[in-house]
Amino acid sequence: VQLQASGGGSVQAGGSLRLSCEGSRTTFSSLGMGWYRQVPGKDRERVAFIRGGTTNYADSVKGRFTISRDNDKNSLYLEMHDLKPEDTGIYYCNRFPPSNVLWGQGTQVTVSS
Repeated sequence: VQLQASGGGSVQAGGSLRLSCEGSRTTFSSLGMGWYRQVPGKDRERVAFIRGGTTNYADSVKGRFTISRDNDKNSLYLEMHDLKPEDTGIYYCNRFPPSNVLWGQGTQVTVSS
């Protein structure tokens, strides 16, 4: 079963969005979960991951994005603030490290200047 991300949209620079991801209990039994994004013409990159009590962020989003999870709801979240045009892309959730069978359609985030 693929993971379904939602919550994307179009915002102006400086705006905020909250992404959500829901999956099965089996999927969220994974110790690590992450958010990834892809920009056309570039490889998919990891934005953030959470593993146990530890979180990690790409340098480009540190201080602006916050990853969290609710295991009771089998959900993963990404709070994004002070969005920049370079944050534009399709955002996906997956395990960390990612599983090829769990990539869903992602959710589009578009930030205009």
